[in-house]
Amino acid sequence: MNEVPAIRLNNGTLMPQLGYGVFQVPDSEAAHAVGTALEAGYRSIDTAAAYRNERGTGRAIAASGVPREELFVTTKLWNDRSRTWRREDVLGALDDSLRKLGLDHLDLYLIHWPRPMRDDFLAIWKTFEEIAESGRARAVGVSNFRPADLERLGAESPLVPAVNQIELHPLFPQSELRAVHATLGIATEAWSPLGQGKELLTLPAVTEVADRHGRSPAQVVLRWHLQRGNVVIPKSVTPSRIRENLDVFGFELDAADLAALDALGRGPSAGRIGPDPAVFDA
Repeated sequence: MNEVPAIRLNNGTLMPQLGYGVFQVPDSEAAHAVGTALEAGYRSIDTAAAYRNERGTGRAIAASGVPREELFVTTKLWNDRSRTWRREDVLGALDDSLRKLGLDHLDLYLIHWPRPMRDDFLAIWKTFEEIAESGRARAVGVSNFRPADLERLGAESPLVPAVNQIELHPLFPQSELRAVHATLGIATEAWSPLGQGKELLTLPAVTEVADRHGRSPAQVVLRWHLQRGNVVIPKSVTPSRIRENLDVFGFELDAADLAALDALGRGPSAGRIGPDPAVFDA
């Protein structure tokens, strides 16, 4: 089994640097996919209320036989547009996620989107402070927050998010935001770490590095993330790729390899494949 290194979050909690994501995995398939990942050696699982697969994820965790203390489970609050979020709404959403997952606590709970146009994430974060204090989540953080959003949190709350989970891959390296994270002590976690589709993985800069190391393009990109200090949560439902994505600790990229992937960045917005947090209002 591959030994996945852990990073220490700003509250002392240890988080595996590589985990398994279940975005777009149907609930009916989640138990099998997550079960395969746990059998392969993953110990960090990332889901979200919005993915509608917390039940399947929970079934896999229960059936795995892996001790709870060896697992790191993340889910996210889906702050949808249908309500104005109050304390009881946030706590109710947490209860619902825990019930579906079959757990009594989370390792990480995230606000899924900032929705700055609704101006409610500060109020939500106040309840997250309470959740962190209660121990119902070992750590709390955010997802898709911009520097301006993090600045607002810092001005209003003494609790610094442990993690900001953001779109990040070589085509969209998020250098400015990663620098803000480093200054504030926030861990950077990458969603869509391999980009979208085959585009990134077929670029000559990636395939040439992969050929030199006798590795797949996906393994090379994941290795780039790890060496840049990012937490990554690649997603696949194919057993061979689930195992391949975990097998990224037996080689190392050199400075020239890293520079070649760094050079793929397309600027502050050209490389983005997901929604823009400044305007996304689900």
